[in-house]
Amino acid sequence: MNLITIENVSKSYTERMLLDEVSLGINEGDRIGIIGINGTGKSTLLKLLAGLEEPDAGTIVKGKELRLAYLPQTPVFSEEKTVLENVTEGLEHPEEYRDIVGEAAAMLRKLGISDMGGNPSFLSGGQRKRAALVRTLLMPADVLILDEPTNHLDSAMTEWLEEYLKKNGRALVMVTHDRYFLDAVVNRIVELDRGKLYSYKENYTGFLVAKAEREAMQLATERKAKSLYREELAWMMRGARARSTKQKAHIERFEALKSRERIAEQKEVEIGALSSRLGKKTIEAAGIGKSFGGKVVIRDFSHIFLSTDRIGIIGENGCGKSTLLKLITGKIVPDTGTVEFGTTVKAGFFMQENEPLNPELRVIDSVRNIAEYIETSDGTLSASQMCEKFLFTDSLQYTVIGKLSGGEKRRLALLHVLMEAPNVLILDEPTNDLDIRTLTILEEYLRRYTGIVIAVSHDRYFLDKVANRIFAFEGDGIIRRYEGNYSAYRETCEGNGRVVTAAFSGKETRPFGTAEAEKKPGAAGDDCKEKADSKSTWKKREQKLKFSYKEQREYETIDANIAALEEKITVLETEMAEAAADYGKLQELFAEKEKTEAELEEKMERWVYLNELAEEMEQQED
Repeated sequence: MNLITIENVSKSYTERMLLDEVSLGINEGDRIGIIGINGTGKSTLLKLLAGLEEPDAGTIVKGKELRLAYLPQTPVFSEEKTVLENVTEGLEHPEEYRDIVGEAAAMLRKLGISDMGGNPSFLSGGQRKRAALVRTLLMPADVLILDEPTNHLDSAMTEWLEEYLKKNGRALVMVTHDRYFLDAVVNRIVELDRGKLYSYKENYTGFLVAKAEREAMQLATERKAKSLYREELAWMMRGARARSTKQKAHIERFEALKSRERIAEQKEVEIGALSSRLGKKTIEAAGIGKSFGGKVVIRDFSHIFLSTDRIGIIGENGCGKSTLLKLITGKIVPDTGTVEFGTTVKAGFFMQENEPLNPELRVIDSVRNIAEYIETSDGTLSASQMCEKFLFTDSLQYTVIGKLSGGEKRRLALLHVLMEAPNVLILDEPTNDLDIRTLTILEEYLRRYTGIVIAVSHDRYFLDKVANRIFAFEGDGIIRRYEGNYSAYRETCEGNGRVVTAAFSGKETRPFGTAEAEKKPGAAGDDCKEKADSKSTWKKREQKLKFSYKEQREYETIDANIAALEEKITVLETEMAEAAADYGKLQELFAEKEKTEAELEEKMERWVYLNELAEEMEQQED
């Protein structure tokens, strides 16, 4: 059933065309993620859907008595009411047979807000957003419209929201840059690109594949059009006369080719890694501790930072992550212990609240104030070229900063930091307010970067791509070190019976019924030296090993099954090559190939398990 229909809608802001005759249908069961570069109109599209703004042209048709719930980027609360009263106001209805107040209180606690009877003026910006999220989720609505719902959520909160939205039957339209969240929650991606909407019935991973295929086909079409245009131009230059019907048709075709909309390859935020020389001595923290109001935030933390360190810092909101950043960069002094800095250390800070940019300066002037030219690994670049690489087009470069969107200002602040060529990059929630394209290139930049990276982030995707070591706050000021990225951290903890969410709950959780349960926290990583058994998902045998009847049959046939799946993938790849011009058929074949590859991977894992078991059985017989 169709809920909302957008037909030929256009919307501009000052001289910018944000939406150019776009159309979109939203149906029951749709869980839509809207993505695109910051400043291109994603939030404006949500406001149009919510009825808070009107289109310049076109129509938006909504179902009769359709109920909408909208989460804005910057929520507003009544200062005359408590936090709980603001969240539950107007939500209780006679037909609702549930305790709205109790449900709201439970959700607020889940999202780290315990002082529900207080005035909302005392809430931080992140707490206000989380309280507004609870209010929106509890509204009796047919469609949820959420603008950046994952901002200011830690990893445990984000995973809770994932599960909530997956189980909730309501239609959903949201803007978020959390790629794992998009992968887990949405069943449709709508990309806003240069005023146009492109819809994909995929989650984020499927979207990446489908978009690459679409762009490849578009570029191939454009190359053919350019070739034909050159031929037509040559014909016209030879002095064609429009005397016959055939010549008139030829000229009309030439004019159509000349005025066609060009397909351009996407520009990316890319920059050769900049950093100044970093000496042998970098930053050395020895036994540092910090307390506030009698509460221990950091307890006896030590680490010698290496030039290869790519550190991700995780923990629940308010646990002390930003305090740790300030301690190891000398912005605040520890109560105990010492922090020493090498003479060559030059830190660059990309924080949640960077110094405000001068709203009266033009973008290009703000960059030139740092440097007219800079040396990068790709050669010498001018300030204007640097702006181009950060998606500031010619017109945007000469726009005053005060007219930029919040995301564009955040992108400009990042450019400012990187142009200073620091050799230690301090990133505090870098993924907040940066669009996915900027994040992708920032991650690639960090991969090429030769200095130290220390990042506080709740973005699991970002931590997986960037971090090679995790510092996890695990309660009572204790910080443990884990080798690897975020996924490796999760696997290590789960393999040792530790509850991953303990790193975000402030509670120490150990396995029950083992000696480890009584062990006190020791040196960093003591609890996580044992790796998870790769076959832990299958039943372990403690008695004499033998195949079950089903396993015996599987063992006898699995080689043939694997061969058949490999052959099927080969056939599908051949069919995909033959169907390159048929986008619909290509999508079907790709989905079938992806499904078959997943089956093959599962079969290969079973093959390893069954053969290892067979070997163990032989050894037991010996």
